[in-house]
Amino acid sequence: MKEALVDKTITVIIRDTAIPVPRPGQVRIRVVVSGTNPKDWKVPSVWLQDAPPLNQGDDIAGYIDEVGDGVVGFKKGDKVAAFHQMLTPNGSYAEFATAWEHTTFHLPVHTSFEEAATIPLAAMTAALGLYQRLNLPLPWNPTSEPVPLVVYGGATAVGAFAIKFAKLSNIHPLIVVAGNGIPFVETLIDREKGDKVIDYREGDEAVRSKIKAAAGGQPIHYAFDAVVERNSYLNISAALTALGKIAVVLSTKEGDQIPEGIQIHRIKVGAVHDDPAPGKTIEDREFGAAFFPFLGRGLAQGWFSGHPYEVRPGGLNGIEGALRDLKGGKASAVKYVVRISDTEGVQ
Repeated sequence: MKEALVDKTITVIIRDTAIPVPRPGQVRIRVVVSGTNPKDWKVPSVWLQDAPPLNQGDDIAGYIDEVGDGVVGFKKGDKVAAFHQMLTPNGSYAEFATAWEHTTFHLPVHTSFEEAATIPLAAMTAALGLYQRLNLPLPWNPTSEPVPLVVYGGATAVGAFAIKFAKLSNIHPLIVVAGNGIPFVETLIDREKGDKVIDYREGDEAVRSKIKAAAGGQPIHYAFDAVVERNSYLNISAALTALGKIAVVLSTKEGDQIPEGIQIHRIKVGAVHDDPAPGKTIEDREFGAAFFPFLGRGLAQGWFSGHPYEVRPGGLNGIEGALRDLKGGKASAVKYVVRISDTEGVQ
């Protein structure tokens, strides 16, 4: 099969390799469309520069091709999306990929593979942040009281999914910070419930004062930072009310002055693949196992949808350009996806 590897210079190498064999508890998926994520260039070029080139793809959409021992929820031919375990072999930048059963979910007939490929990593990051780190009300037990929530980076895929989930949980007012993607964010929020959008390009002081004003005098205890850049979490922490919590998608800088009474919680989406800590049975892994099928039900019933996407030409050969554009900050309110069948040499 054809497989794409990404090295530390963000150069993509296409190679012929053996079709993977699923391990017990895994499924093998014939990949139709793969999504891309910012981590796909950050891992090899920033975080793990000494590691060998790796297939960095984690967003899978396709058909079950084979199931490993012990898999009971899927069979060959099922239409699925899945979250591949990060930093392990057999990712989605290939004709075939593997995923664990508990991070795989069924897709309805009407959902396109392109839309589905925008969902797994970004949506689970948003869900973990809201419900496991901030402990906000779950969608099936929505709040009946006002709960102001700041979402910084609302036009990113993670931020947009955070907005969608928060609305399912009846969390309002949503105070969303964005830039070029503001027109897209306006399609997600509910102005009638007090939701507002703030333009980060107005400067840090304006962002801080407008976050406070947007709450209409209510205390703000919760925030989701989907970008962790341009002083994002510092602006949030200056506007939050103690005791406040911020869920962040990346590590914050050591030495930053965070106001007393404000806690920062890092979201580690890879934790949905981890075994529970000693003495515990239900953590992020079981949350993921419950939430991924919930996303499939939402797609089938129409109350959940993926992110806007752009199909990059060339299949696997289009990954390098997509990752370089992600690094260059060119993606606003869009996810880049590739169709594996567009790759030269793929049948």
